[in-house]
Amino acid sequence: MGTLISEMTEREFLNLVVKIYNDDYATEKEHTDAILKFEALTEHPSGSDLIFYPDPEKDGPEFVVKEVKEWRANNGKPGFRIK
Repeated sequence: MGTLISEMTEREFLNLVVKIYNDDYATEKEHTDAILKFEALTEHPSGSDLIFYPDPEKDGPEFVVKEVKEWRANNGKPGFRIK
């Protein structure tokens, strides 16, 4: 998995978000590291609040990916890698 969002496919990013949502990590440190990676990858001003404090109508991993994708496009940032 890349260190830039442009090095990841949308599917890889979705998998990261799903793992964070489900706390699918062996340790709390691994979970925290994944959250920090999410924040660094997205550069979104809301950071991990997109996951933990979502708009009630936009809750779930797919909505997080959609929000990140739209925000990055609207702010001139690169998108996901195409396979």
